[in-house]
Amino acid sequence: MTVQAVFLVACGGAIGAVLRFGVGAMLKTPGFPWATLSVNLLGSLVMGLLMGWLMRQPTPHEAMRLFLAVGLLGGFTTFSAFSMDMFTLIEKRDALGLGGYVGGSLLGGLALFVAGFLLMRTG
Repeated sequence: MTVQAVFLVACGGAIGAVLRFGVGAMLKTPGFPWATLSVNLLGSLVMGLLMGWLMRQPTPHEAMRLFLAVGLLGGFTTFSAFSMDMFTLIEKRDALGLGGYVGGSLLGGLALFVAGFLLMRTG
């Protein structure tokens, strides 16, 4: 990990977080998390486009990957990274790993959120 890599990820992450905040402010509605759904779907699409484009390039674009994929999209939504990881497991035809990753991420994340919430609420 270099100083330049950290700087690229930090700058991209700051921009992504501000974009997410803006989408959340624009799409804030009671009853359904439209903003979260929107950034997760948009982030997944952009991550797919970006990674597909980067793989077609003759030379690696590590700085672009760090700034856009890890930083900007990571700050915008972590769901885009989740989608990319799922696709990697699908490409590897690792059904067991895919099931464990998806189940562990969704159910484990929800269970740990509830555990933390209840711990703080009752403590």
